[in-house]
Amino acid sequence: MTDQLLEDFADGVATLTMNRPEARNAMTGEMMEALNQAVYRLAMNPEVRCVVLTGAGNAFCAGGDVKGQAKAAAERSSGSTFSIEQRVHGLRSGMETSRLLHEMPKPTLAVIPGAVAGAGLSLALACDLRIAAAEAKFTTAFAKVGASGDYGGSYFLPRLVGAAKARELYFTADIITGQKAFELGLVNYAFPGAELKAEAQAFARKLAGLPTVAIGYMKRNLNAADEASLSQVFDMEAEHMVRSMMTEDHANAAKAFVEKRPPEFNGR
Repeated sequence: MTDQLLEDFADGVATLTMNRPEARNAMTGEMMEALNQAVYRLAMNPEVRCVVLTGAGNAFCAGGDVKGQAKAAAERSSGSTFSIEQRVHGLRSGMETSRLLHEMPKPTLAVIPGAVAGAGLSLALACDLRIAAAEAKFTTAFAKVGASGDYGGSYFLPRLVGAAKARELYFTADIITGQKAFELGLVNYAFPGAELKAEAQAFARKLAGLPTVAIGYMKRNLNAADEASLSQVFDMEAEHMVRSMMTEDHANAAKAFVEKRPPEFNGR
């Protein structure tokens, strides 16, 4: 356990809070190891029906811990034994967090109260949905430190804003507001900062009340559609449609439809 990552669970919603507010929640190895383990565990927990990722204080995540990285670079120059291959493997292992947020069979929501940059932005993009404070500051940031980017941002960003705009945001590392991010389609909703917490909690509870099994199949369909052929998507949709219609949620919803009342889903 580490105090760099906080975890809370209520009403089917598991909330993970990156907790280094004094450093705008910049990512350390300790934080990312804890986050990777937590996301994997929550993905497997049937009681968890929505996962929220956010940051403590007035930031989401400022990306990598630049001070820590600079120290590591100094150690390498003074004779560290870590090879390039070992460093690549270590970074690649940490990036599994983004894959899990993207692929887990339940909705994931990034709640962005303030600054989000670099790999922190990539983590937010890996989530299914994003809610931000209208005044939050977004930047890819990598170009400003002579780096190319990690944690999947170059995969997710073009799919949200288009290839040309993604290149612009990566190359220039310009800062945009949460409101501008909403206008670009990068976030789903932007609210004044004072309203963000209440709006995010209400939306997360709404996501947790959905038919979780069907949502998981929807995610698999939509993710596959990025790369698969139309025929392959048809095959996947047919299988997942049949499977989802065998769930308790579908049976309960069909009964509710006949009885002309709202359905109640239990995630099974």
